[in-house]
Order: sequence, then C-alpha cells, then structure tokens
Amino acid sequence: MNVSVEFYFLVASILLIISIIAGKTSYRFGVPALLLFLLVGIFAGSDGLGIQFDSPKQAQLIGVVALNIILFSGGMDTRLSEIRPILWQGIILSTFGVLLTAFITGCFIFWLTHHLFTAITFSFLESMLLGSIMSSTDSASVFSILRSKKLSIKHNLRPLLELESGSNDPIAYMLMIVFIQLLQSSRISGMEVVLLFFRQFIIGALCGYILSKMVVYFINHIQLDYEGLYSVLLLSFLFFLYSF
Repeated sequence: MNVSVEFYFLVASILLIISIIAGKTSYRFGVPALLLFLLVGIFAGSDGLGIQFDSPKQAQLIGVVALNIILFSGGMDTRLSEIRPILWQGIILSTFGVLLTAFITGCFIFWLTHHLFTAITFSFLESMLLGSIMSSTDSASVFSILRSKKLSIKHNLRPLLELESGSNDPIAYMLMIVFIQLLQSSRISGMEVVLLFFRQFIIGALCGYILSKMVVYFINHIQLDYEGLYSVLLLSFLFFLYSF
C-alpha cells in the first residue's frame, strides 16, 4: 500500500498533540512526562491501533534529533546566575552520583535475576547496562514537581536538583555506550574505556565551548534580511555542533 507523505505528517502531528496534552497532565500531577509519551506510543503501536514501526535506524534518527532539541532547550532555560553558586555540587551529583546509582542499580538487578526471578537471568554487564539506562533522573518530572507543587526548599537545593537532573544525561549516555561496547566486544580494555571518557567529556566539552562561542559571535554579527532565518540558522548550528 502506497502511503502519502501527508498521511505520515497527519499521524505524527496527532500523536504529538496527544502527547503534549498528556504532558500537561503530568505537569499538574507530577507524573513523568516520558511515561505518558511511552503510553501514547504503546497505544498507537502494533499492540494498539496497529501502526507498524520496526526500523531501528529510523528510530535512532528520530531519537537523536529529539535528544539534540531536548539538551539544547535545557541549556537555554538554565540561568547561569542561579547555578553558579552550586555549580560544583551539581557537577559532582550529575557525574559521581550517576556512576554510583548505576552501579548500585546494576548490582541489585544482577542479584534479583539470580536469586528471586531466575526465569530471566542477566549477566553482570547486562545488569550494569540496565542500571546505566535507569541511572539518570527525568528532568521534566523534577521540574514539574518543583514548580507545580510550589515547594519551599532552602539552601539553594532547588537549583541544585534542577541542575543535576538536567545535566546527568551525558554521563548516563556514556555509560550506556561503554557497556554496549563491552557486551559486543570483550576485548576492550580499561584504558580504552578511560580514553573514551576523556575524549567524549574533556575534549568534547572543550570543543563544544569554543565552537559555541564562535556560533554566538557569528549570529550576533551576521546581518540577515529576514529575522525568521535566525531560528533556522541556530537550529542548523545545533546539529552541526552535535555532529562535529
């Protein structure tokens, strides 16, 4: 059956509208928005309305595009004046805290599948991979709980929680990559893992900082005849920085 492009846009737009409306419910009741998005996808999938989607490459492409926009939006919404006093505490929580959470969760999954639920058994590396996937907090749910409940939190704890929840995704993502490579090839050494972390975090952060400064300078000094092109230019630089 030949399906037109308009049909794809129609289905995608309807699913996005339903997900965004459901996200408003998550903001009000403190339910993770990701959970409602997953429920919408399950309802529209092969076990629900019957939409067949089994292409890993297309799913990865959509996920990478969404990841870029989410991380960029989180960075744009962050005020440096609020996070400067608690910057190092937030960095420690979003790095070592995620590592500790992933390790504890992975060990618990390994123990659980070997002692209680023996029908499904995961190896230690597989357990660590699952722990890495679950190690980062959902920034959307943290923001919604702190803002919708109007909680009175003292000692800069609120910006600290928001900074940690918004910046812990990269370390969790790196842990996932490391354990996936360990599962695919047992030949990878500890030094290669350290070099991978160094290349992705130190060199990546340095290149990102320098290139972002260049992008800001370029956008501030270029004179476009149509102001609407600035948004397109910024989006283009966003994907350029990610792929660099």
